[in-house]
Amino acid sequence: MESTTDPWTACEYAVVDVEGNGQRPPDLVEVSIVAITGGLIGPPRSWLVRPPRPITPMVRQFHKITDEQIATAPPVAAIEAELRQALSNKVFVAHNAGVDLAVLGRELPGFQPTRVVDTLKLARRLHPNRHSYRLEALADAFGLAKAIPPGLVPHRATYDALVCARLLSHLATPTDRQPLTFTELLEPATTKSSTDDTTATLF
Repeated sequence: MESTTDPWTACEYAVVDVEGNGQRPPDLVEVSIVAITGGLIGPPRSWLVRPPRPITPMVRQFHKITDEQIATAPPVAAIEAELRQALSNKVFVAHNAGVDLAVLGRELPGFQPTRVVDTLKLARRLHPNRHSYRLEALADAFGLAKAIPPGLVPHRATYDALVCARLLSHLATPTDRQPLTFTELLEPATTKSSTDDTTATLF
């Protein structure tokens, strides 16, 4: 277990983003995991998933994934072992992490990471009183979408997971002080700003 003075780079992280089908509760249709080791962001790993129910029109407009695109994708059971391995023994990271954890908890029975970093809460704490804490707004504010690989677009799991990984690195390595310790990453969030326009992710 890490000590209270260990830098954040001493841990291994799995930065996650999921997309769903808009049903209640949502079924998984796409998941991406970006590993961070020694503070270095690795390449994203992504999976399309064939859910048991169709994608709703509203959510299809949001992430642009169609039922036709996932018709030949594997069901989540076929990739469960890969997902568990990619997430195993790593700090779970996501933007508004409770949403992603809820989806994965239903799809991967018993999955419950012991350590979670929510970049939404971290951004609120380190940069209070911003107008928006949406992932795309923070990406614009901090220049996190520069040199994104071609073909990756917002609201798809690969793009959002990669931007979230960059956001974690940006927040944890401020230019005006020493990098955060792992303990500082896990400090409780401050009270929600009244100007925050963050809403639950569409699934």
